[in-house]
Amino acid sequence: MTPTPEPGGRPLPSGEADARAAALRTSVGDPAATREARLSALRELVPSLPSAGESGGESNNHIHTIYSFSPYSPSMAALRAREASLEVAGSVDHDSISAAAEMTAACALLGLGSVTGCEIRVDFGGAGREKGVFGTRKINNPDSAGIVYMTIQGVPAPRVPDLDRFLAPIRARRLERTREMARAASTLLEKAGAEAIDFEAMVVARSKAAEGGGVTERHLLAAVADRMIAARGRGPGLLEFLETRIGIRPPARLAPLLADPDNPYLLYDILGVLKSGFLDRIFIQPDGRECPPAAEAVEFARGIGAIPAYAYLGDVSESPTGDKRAERFEDGFLEELFSALRGLGFLAVTYMPPRNTRAQLTRVRSLCETYGLMEISGVDINQPRQSFNCPELRLPEFRRLGDATWALVAHERLVSVDSRSGLFSPDGPIADRPLSERVTAYGRAGLSMDLSRPDAAGDLLPDLAKGRFSR
Repeated sequence: MTPTPEPGGRPLPSGEADARAAALRTSVGDPAATREARLSALRELVPSLPSAGESGGESNNHIHTIYSFSPYSPSMAALRAREASLEVAGSVDHDSISAAAEMTAACALLGLGSVTGCEIRVDFGGAGREKGVFGTRKINNPDSAGIVYMTIQGVPAPRVPDLDRFLAPIRARRLERTREMARAASTLLEKAGAEAIDFEAMVVARSKAAEGGGVTERHLLAAVADRMIAARGRGPGLLEFLETRIGIRPPARLAPLLADPDNPYLLYDILGVLKSGFLDRIFIQPDGRECPPAAEAVEFARGIGAIPAYAYLGDVSESPTGDKRAERFEDGFLEELFSALRGLGFLAVTYMPPRNTRAQLTRVRSLCETYGLMEISGVDINQPRQSFNCPELRLPEFRRLGDATWALVAHERLVSVDSRSGLFSPDGPIADRPLSERVTAYGRAGLSMDLSRPDAAGDLLPDLAKGRFSR
């Protein structure tokens, strides 16, 4: 590690340099700091970082930040991505695009490609050849039938304010519904011998709602966990409280962690248990004010030059984070679903290679090719036990996902400069080429970009139009 220089240029002694780097790292991840302060700390930290390791083509386009529920500021998420030797990092927050500017700037400082977006829930009940056929099915949402998770990715920087305005009423209704669920949770807690939840102090204040962040069920369940810990403390008494007072018997692999008083990730381990074993007791189904029709959300996303993507879940046998029961989802009607996605105007499918079997992924890939949908990969990062890495992307059969990620990077940067230059724009520089060829060309363009200058992408448009990246 290179000692951090003082403002005058003289290197600090190694001990002081290490202490300074540690302090800067803390500042980079400080959720209470301003975006500008975090980026300033990251800028100062960069010279002391070791050289980036060999990535082997790994990336992650689905990292949650403090603007939904996650321990990571956008700057820290980018830093962790670099430390994991990723090539590209992407922020995706629930009902929020507030991480976008910081994520883009942080990745530029670290020499990473960047992708920005959000995740929302939409009403899928009116989709398909038979209207309403999906309304009674659980598709990719464990909590609701007919409600689908989708992402809006590759958001052009000039259109971030438009997306934020689109998301604002969704956030407002979700906040109102979460407040109602908090009342139900408080009733159950008081019956169990714990205190009620102070919604403003324990849920809203934990979020970044004041900065356009989303308030999710995880924020509420974190408050529930806090009250349980306050009632019984950390250790075996907490596990006993969960089992006897709340009526949840955690999986055998989690029980020792919940009973460990020194567990540094206790909150997140409790969250996984509460999400799968407690949430359904207080859950209130979202309505149309919170979940717009899928067609409306897709049309909006395409209208701002972003890429609307369906988030494939697949039948679940065991959840890696302990927050989903074994359950069947869209695999039983996948071809019908993909036909509906295409009819609604979706442009991509996003999925998480570590969470699915090889057979599931092969089937999704085949259907994406059949229906002309882009494939986007990413691993849902929202708690500190998770690795930022996705080693599956190193395998030859998944190499195309790396190309698609770089195409996504190029799309976002190019359409930020010229709204007609998007990967799916009818007026794009190679709009007449098949999707597979466009993804390859945009991917090569992304790899050739100056990652430290997101605003310089327009320089590549003439070469893209001339076919330089198509060969």
